[in-house]
Amino acid sequence: VMVHLMVKIIGNATTVPVIKATLFLIHYFQRSFIFPLLIKGKSKMPIAIILMGTTFNVINGILIGLWLFQYSHYTLDWLKSPQFIIGTLIFLFGMGVNLHSDYIIRHLRKPGDTKHYIPKGGMFKYVSSANYYGEITEWFGFAILTWSLPGALFCLWTFANLAPRANSLYKKYEEEFGEEFTKLKRKRVIPFIY
Repeated sequence: VMVHLMVKIIGNATTVPVIKATLFLIHYFQRSFIFPLLIKGKSKMPIAIILMGTTFNVINGILIGLWLFQYSHYTLDWLKSPQFIIGTLIFLFGMGVNLHSDYIIRHLRKPGDTKHYIPKGGMFKYVSSANYYGEITEWFGFAILTWSLPGALFCLWTFANLAPRANSLYKKYEEEFGEEFTKLKRKRVIPFIY
C-alpha cells in the first residue's frame, strides 16, 4: 500500500516524505521477506490472524501514505528538526531491539529441542516481551518523526495489539516457570512500568 501510494502520488512527493516512507518500508520489508525465512519450527498460523494483520496494515498503510504523500507539507528543514532527529533515533533503537530480541528468541532451542526457555539478554533483562517492546518503540519513534495523527494512531494501535499479548505471555511464563521467572522481576513490555 505504501509503495503504491508513493508511486501514484510521487509527483507531489518531496524528499522528506520519501525518507519517512523508506523507514516504514524497511521495517515491513524485514518483517515480510526476511523474518519469515529466519523462523525455525513448523507452527501454523490461523487464517483469521493473517486477515486481521493484513487489514490492520492496509488501513495503516493508507492513512500514513496519504498523510506523507498527499496531506503533509514537510520541507527539507524538517530533517533538522528535533522531532525528526529524536523520532528517527527512537525508531532505529526500537528496530535494533526488535531484531536483537527476535534473534534471541530464535536461538533459544537447539535443533530438535522442543523444551521452552526463558529468553535472556538484551532488553529481556527488563521485560518478558522485548520483541514487542522494540516494535512499540519503533512506532513511537515513527509517530514523533512524522509528528502526525496517523503516526500516533499507528503507535497506539500497535500498543493496543501487543500489550495484551505481552500480558498473556507473561502469565504463561509465570505458570510454566514459577519462581525461576518471577525472581527476574521483569515487567511485561515497558521497562520499569508495565
